[in-house]
Amino acid sequence: MLKINPTQTLPPGFELVTPFAPRQISCVFHDIDGTHSKIREWVPVMTLVTGSVAAYGMFTGTPLEIAAEIRRHRDESFPEAHRFAIESAGLSALTQMEWALRMARRLNGNNNALNEEIIDAIWKGNEIFDHAGESAEDLLLLKEQASALFKAYEILLLEMGRDQNLAAARKNPEEWRIPGSMDFLQFLKDNGVENYFVTGAVVEYDSSGSPKGTMYEEIKALEFHVGSGRLIEGFCGSTWDVKLPKIEIMRQLIHKKGLSPEQILVIGDGRSEIFAGKELGCITVSRLDIQAGRAREIHRQLKTNLIVPDFRQFDQLFLSKN
Repeated sequence: MLKINPTQTLPPGFELVTPFAPRQISCVFHDIDGTHSKIREWVPVMTLVTGSVAAYGMFTGTPLEIAAEIRRHRDESFPEAHRFAIESAGLSALTQMEWALRMARRLNGNNNALNEEIIDAIWKGNEIFDHAGESAEDLLLLKEQASALFKAYEILLLEMGRDQNLAAARKNPEEWRIPGSMDFLQFLKDNGVENYFVTGAVVEYDSSGSPKGTMYEEIKALEFHVGSGRLIEGFCGSTWDVKLPKIEIMRQLIHKKGLSPEQILVIGDGRSEIFAGKELGCITVSRLDIQAGRAREIHRQLKTNLIVPDFRQFDQLFLSKN
């Protein structure tokens, strides 16, 4: 266990947003993509997928066929969808797909006041809604389309850069990790703090119960070893067809492991993990580039505790062991 104490002079580039008293930390929940990994360049893909559906409506067919239709719009510009991608970082991919599908309702005559309210709520970072007034049939269609669109997004994500980046990361992992990431994770483990990866990406399991899937391929390439007693104690994520906001993933992990929220540090670059950490009573750290002006503004509004550019010198915040 370590004590985090931000009262001393912070390293260059570190920003204390919401002061907090020194606190013992026994566990850290880490987002992965954008927080520790640079492999997924997802914003252009999210922009293309949500932008094309918002502009032209939901495409029909299998996920592969939907991806092919979306690919035809690759050279088009979708400014609102690009802004949404930035604003919605960290939300469940199914929520992001729902935004696009609800935007498409403006095209097909199915729009109404409730639909507009939910679009606005998603912009504000909400993911679970009161669907009173929407038929079971409409909600089932929305769920099925969001799942198919999510799979099409993943197909395009891998194709439009991730697979190439993954191959490069396997040759040179350090280049694709956020600076200081590996040393910081090892520092935590060496001092008795358990690391958990919590992601909005899908985490599947093989017959032996071991994690698999595209995000797992990425953390393996970056040499973040997962398993009981290893660098990363556990790896938790979402599903293809059931919306699971990060706050619910964290709640489930806290309950399953018998953890104490006041002894948990939450680190991420998305609004959802920071919101979750604040709601649960954890200390929150936003890992955001210096030039990420809008993201930093959002995280300040969420009253995150600290904003850091990377993990170099992060260990200076931990003053004592227990």
